[in-house]
Formats: sequence, structure tokens, C-alpha cells
Amino acid sequence: MTTPQEELLPATRRALLHRIAVAQAEGRAPSMVAAVVRGGRTVWTGARTSVEGHAPDENTQYRVGSITKTFTAVLVLRLRDEGVLDLGDPLEKHLPGTGAGEATIAELLAHTGGLAAESPAPWWERTPGSLRPELADVLGEQPHRHPVGRRFHYSNTGYTLLGAVVEELRGAPWEDVLRREVLEPLGLRRTSGDPQAPHAGGWAVHPWADVMLPEPTEHFGRMAPAGQLWSTTGDLARFAAFLANGDDRVLGAESLLEMRTPAGPAEAADVAAGSAYGLGMQLHQCDGRFLVGHSGSVPGFLACLTISLEDDVAAVVLVNCTSGPVASNIAADLVRIVAETEPRIPEPWRPLPEVDRSVLELAGPWYWGTHAFALRLVAGGSLSLDPLSGDGGLGARFRANGDGTWTGLDGYFAGESLRAVRRSDGSVDHLDLGSFVFTRQPYDEGASVPGGVDPEGWRGIS
Repeated sequence: MTTPQEELLPATRRALLHRIAVAQAEGRAPSMVAAVVRGGRTVWTGARTSVEGHAPDENTQYRVGSITKTFTAVLVLRLRDEGVLDLGDPLEKHLPGTGAGEATIAELLAHTGGLAAESPAPWWERTPGSLRPELADVLGEQPHRHPVGRRFHYSNTGYTLLGAVVEELRGAPWEDVLRREVLEPLGLRRTSGDPQAPHAGGWAVHPWADVMLPEPTEHFGRMAPAGQLWSTTGDLARFAAFLANGDDRVLGAESLLEMRTPAGPAEAADVAAGSAYGLGMQLHQCDGRFLVGHSGSVPGFLACLTISLEDDVAAVVLVNCTSGPVASNIAADLVRIVAETEPRIPEPWRPLPEVDRSVLELAGPWYWGTHAFALRLVAGGSLSLDPLSGDGGLGARFRANGDGTWTGLDGYFAGESLRAVRRSDGSVDHLDLGSFVFTRQPYDEGASVPGGVDPEGWRGIS
């Protein structure tokens, strides 16, 4: 649903238009379209073009390249949520005989399956998919480049295999499954495997002259699940809202959170750059802002969809040239402009509707050895444990299990159990968190501290 663009301030709208105008001019792009989403709705669209009087709009299709991978990942997570497969399943269980069957479904999603980045020659993005009719043609004689699970190595062939898993388990072509299970429920009527008018043409711009060359538009065949789709800023804006909030008709919020969580070892350069990869989603730290989404690049087109969940702002940028503008930088800037110019207004603070006094008793300061922490009750019956100084470093949030225990949701204590250990009189002796003992005082002599506490207690230097 598109809302009036007046929802953003005039100065914000002008700053957004200025950003894409500069990018289109300096990047020498034949055309560029963009959209911004806030609160789950499109609040701005813009376009720049080299063709006078013929600007594309939010309904004009562009090829989106590897953003296709996020769609494929959603289909795989749907299969997992239905119990049809497990992310820990080896590929061989569902697709035997590929020669790459040792890799798990999760490793393929996270690009840690050790597979080659590309299919054997000729260059698959500029040649017909009919040249690679079978998976063996995509994988070649030596599918692997690295040991399985040891490192992140971006792999288009890995997503070809995931698309084949979808086809095998659904008994239908990948694109048909995608249309039925994702595109139609989300109302993405302008997203398709083949271009549908109106659509942009793909161009290569000469690096040293202001002239252009048309790029071929091929159907990728078996490689389609890695980069086939055409879409619009209007459709991708709706898809961004789905990726941020979930939709139980397609995929719930918990599974999308899993997709947005780092899923494998990153290269040293990626760690330094603040980049990681989840399950079909790219993750990036940019100017203190955590962005999730995916970029795309095929000959003739560049694309990016990026989301700042904390700011509740997403941006989509589509360009019809092979190189030039950096779509991911432009999209990040569009998010930043809105987030900084019109920062998100938080919901009003409200007290909890009710509280369990035995839980309230746990709130306040606790000490792990000499490290000071604060335990707080938060909405939904959850707890947060935060260090009170820079030397603690082990903060986490905890979900209530309904039996007087809590499970860590993030950080060092993710998956670990927190419980209050009580004395015979019912008073709290200490908190047990994954065997760590938290006491009300540093090395509280009245609590059950492992190793005991020196009976002479704290002292100075005599």
C-alpha cells in the first residue's frame, strides 16, 4: 500500500531525490528508481533517467539479480517450518547424487557449503540456461572449492541446489512454487521470472566514454533460483516490509529473525568491514546502523534492498547498468537520510500489566565475581541482564519458559538457562546462569559461591 509522500517532510523528500540524482549523474546510469518504506508502508518513491520525458516509476520492472536468493531462502525456511526438511539435513538426503551432498541445507543457505562461486564456463549470466540443463552441468566435475562448513564463500551454484530441493519436495517448478507460496500471498504482482512490460532494458556504459551497449537478457534456467527475478520498487518495498515484520501466510517473525542472524564464519575482511551473512540475507554494520537485506548484480542491472529494523526504515534502489552506481551505498544513504532527518518516535512507556513478585524479587544488581550486572524485567515477562561497566561484556536477553527458568536469546548466553537457586527458607541464594553464579554482593560470603569465600573477607594492604 502506498501512502501520500507528504508523510515525509519536504526537506527529507528533497534530500532523498538529491541523493539519487547525484548517484545517477555521477554513476552515469541510464535510469534509477528508488523507494523508501517506513512503518511497513511506502512513503517515498523517486526516479532519474537519461531519457527526457520518460521517467520510470514504481511499477517498472528491473532485473534484481541476487535479491532472488532471499526469495529462495524464504521457500526453504517454509519447508523447514512445515517439518518437510531440517536445516541440518545433508543435501544428499533430499537430492542424492549431486556430488555436493555433504553440505547441509543451512550451509548452502549461508554460503558455507564450500561450493564454487559460479558454474563452469561459459559465463552463465550472459548465455542461455539451456546450456546447463542438468545440475551436473551447473556444478561441473569439481563442485567444491573449500572444505564444507569451514569458510564463507559466496556461491550461486549453492542456491541452484536449494532451488532444486524446493522443486523436488514441492513437485513443481521453482518459479511456480514461488508464485503460489510467496508472490501471490504478499501481493507481489509485478515480480516474475521473465520481464513483463513496462520493464527497463539492461545496458553496459563504457568506462571511458559516454556511450552504451545493450546487454543480453537470458533466462538462467537451472541457475534461476540464484538470480532470475525481475521486480519493481513497489513490489520490493512490500517485500521489505514482510522481511521486517513477517506474515504468517508466508513466514513468521521468528523464522525471519533466524534469516537475519549471522550463520557462518566470515572472512577476515568481512569482519573488518562489519559484514556477515545469515540465511539468504546480507548483514552489514554501516555508520553505527545495522542493515539487513540483499544486493543484486547481473549484466545490465544493479539492485539493493536494505532494512534498518531499529529505525523502522527500508530502502530499495534499482539501476539498469552493469556497473557505475553502488546500489548498496545509495540504499544505505536513503535509510540514513530518513532515520536522521525524521527519527523514529518511540512508543510511550507503559508499566507492565502485571508482575510476578517472585520474579520482581530478582530485579536489581547482581555480581558475577566482581563484575557488576543489572537484571531488569521487561515487557512480555522477559528479563535483560546488562553489565554496569565496560569490563563485564556478557549482557543478554532472556525468554521466560513458564517453569521459573529463562533461556538466553542472544550474546554469550544464547540458549543457556537462567534460574534462581533458593535456600530452604525460600530466599534467593544466587542466580545460576550456565553454571555461572551471580550473587547480590561481590563474592557474597552468605551465598553458595563455587570454591568458597575466604573467611577473613575483603581487606586492604596492612
